[in-house]
Amino acid sequence: MKKTHLFNSIALTIGLIVSCSTFAFADVKREVREPEAATGYTEQKAVTTKEFMVASANPYATKVGYNILKAGGSAIDAAIAVQLVLTLVEPQSSGIGGGAFTLYWDEQQRAITTFDGRETAPKAAKSDMFLDQSGKPIPWIKAVVGGRSVGVPGVLASLKMAHDKYGRLPWADLFKDAINLAERGFRVSPRLQKLVEMEFNPGVAQLDATRQYFFPEGRPLKAGDKLKNPALAEVYKSLAKEGIEPFYQGWIAKNIVNAVQNSEIAPGVLSLDDMRNYKPVERAPVCSSYREHKICGMAPPSSGGITVLQILSLLEPYELNKRPFENVHTAHLFTQASRLAFADRNRYIADSDFVQVPVDDLLSPEYIKRRSQEVNIHQDMGKAVAGEPVEALAYADDDAYELPSTSHISIVDKYGNAISMTTSIEMAFGSAVMVDGFLLNNQLTDFALSPTRDGKLVANRVEPLKRPRSSMAPMMVMSPTGTLKLVVGSPGGSRIINYVAQTILGVIDWKLDPQQAINMPKLTNRNDVTTLEKGTSIVKLKTGLEAKGHKVFVRDLNSGIQAIQVRSHTLVGGADPRREGKVMGE
Repeated sequence: MKKTHLFNSIALTIGLIVSCSTFAFADVKREVREPEAATGYTEQKAVTTKEFMVASANPYATKVGYNILKAGGSAIDAAIAVQLVLTLVEPQSSGIGGGAFTLYWDEQQRAITTFDGRETAPKAAKSDMFLDQSGKPIPWIKAVVGGRSVGVPGVLASLKMAHDKYGRLPWADLFKDAINLAERGFRVSPRLQKLVEMEFNPGVAQLDATRQYFFPEGRPLKAGDKLKNPALAEVYKSLAKEGIEPFYQGWIAKNIVNAVQNSEIAPGVLSLDDMRNYKPVERAPVCSSYREHKICGMAPPSSGGITVLQILSLLEPYELNKRPFENVHTAHLFTQASRLAFADRNRYIADSDFVQVPVDDLLSPEYIKRRSQEVNIHQDMGKAVAGEPVEALAYADDDAYELPSTSHISIVDKYGNAISMTTSIEMAFGSAVMVDGFLLNNQLTDFALSPTRDGKLVANRVEPLKRPRSSMAPMMVMSPTGTLKLVVGSPGGSRIINYVAQTILGVIDWKLDPQQAINMPKLTNRNDVTTLEKGTSIVKLKTGLEAKGHKVFVRDLNSGIQAIQVRSHTLVGGADPRREGKVMGE
């Protein structure tokens, strides 16, 4: 493939340009500013190592992960250490107050298992909690900020479950670097400065504890400031010594519940029983084939795995490698496959412990073939309608607020084991409720706001103890011989699905290395408009796509992909230049 994806020559600071994004909530379009996008960035080159590798969204976190791997730690050991540091240095995107989905590749068994650390709704949650007095969904920012939107954090419990099974280093050792960094202080990044400055999440300036941390002495944090977090250091010391019990049953749990129930804005109903009773789940992955490769992702409540697999399956009949990705025909096919997959996602995918999700039917060759017949290679199909994989299921499409933050971690250890972990507190700065130095999630806004539509129940409606649907899509690709080939994932709200699918296509169809695939100009369609990444060569497709009937937007796209390719005796890694990610290994 020709390297046509050249970017603007001016290399602006990563993450400083932020823009507007159009989100489709039901049939209503609302304009909200999107954090964490960048334009005019400089392409990076792949990193190559032989023994182990870690790729994360922040250099501090990547360095700590490297230290763990260097000391003989496993991929899960490194992932825990990375998450602890991301909580500190990238608080807007993920943290111990949120949730995560983790794929684990066991090299000895040549098998994948997954750990579901998704948040759960409180037992007292009600289906109408995000509706106003007239029964209409409340504005997105009112839904997000405050205690009402907080689900039981799951990331620590899921990481402890994984560590008990696959860890090599002692649990307490994984906290040392994060404790030292919290006590000594870290340098604020340009991206964190910008997000605080612009008050993307107004709750940051409205809730007292959060305001004091991010606006010390009344001024927003500046890039280069040395920021300490002694409260988080104390939390980590307690967790290192006593395991996760203080977080789910002890003093930290009590502080979380108190902060949620007594939030200055929209108090929530999270209880100590909710915290005490949280259980992570080890699940089988969802898998399908693409061009003789086996590709696996998370099962529900994630929609990412199924939807990425559907997109790839719908594209398999086409010889994509005959043309570059930045070609009108190729881009058109990608958007049509995405429309169909998103239509199914929005109707059928939710927490499978609560509703029937027709996973096998959605991925069956017969159903994919039937859906593919709806693709017109000459004309945009417009808004796709969900198919009928199982005739008896009568669900309605949902109207969840899915906002673009999150972080991704890819790791391969020297034993050949690997982690693909996507972690989030949902919106930038989550609910803006801060407890003991960390932010709490707003993941309950990933439920459909309306429990019913057109007289039908919405599969992803709020229910007590249910996990909200997610777009997170940590994925792994196996070669035709069954060996691990690619570890990949991305942040970016519901656009995650497009970002990850495109990166996999880049590696498999166009034989790109992970960094080249990540560098590719981004193209998205979530069964709404076709969006082309501003400042890249893909913008040239606008006229041709419009001639096929597409409504085309040109704007910044905020992917943050981390990927590692496993080759014979070599690891090749990439981090998204649109953010502050870094790859390290040896």
